[in-house]
Amino acid sequence: MSKTDVSGLSQLGHAVEAPTSPETAVLERVPNGNAGTDYVVRFTAPEFTSLCPMTGQPDFAHIVIDYIPGDWLVESKSLKLFLFSFRNHGAFHEDCSIYIAKRIIELLEPKWLRIGAYWYPRGGIPIDVFWQTGEPPAGVWLPEQGVATYRGRG
Repeated sequence: MSKTDVSGLSQLGHAVEAPTSPETAVLERVPNGNAGTDYVVRFTAPEFTSLCPMTGQPDFAHIVIDYIPGDWLVESKSLKLFLFSFRNHGAFHEDCSIYIAKRIIELLEPKWLRIGAYWYPRGGIPIDVFWQTGEPPAGVWLPEQGVATYRGRG
């Protein structure tokens, strides 16, 4: 097992102000010590919050991000701060969900990525967003995301 090079990171191990918007949030990466091996990395954000762009009211989601890394892994503190930056950001569910996926793809160039964004309804209509970059590589164990369709999620 090799030691991960963290010399280029600006947030890990430091006190950092929360970013004020997703556009200004800094996502960082570290070298994948297992590059060349296909495996799935899963991040789960069960308490994601953004704002409705029309009403300014909070919207809540349970977000699951699965990816198969290439040469890079997303540094988790930077991902947490990035996701937190949506708390005061107004965007529709679809925009938030796809923007998150595209920022991670831009940073990492993973072999494959999918996002499942399970939004809690306001007004009685859940708007869940699912997207992936294509078919996952054959032979990779890819568990279900495990979030039930809306029936008063809990």
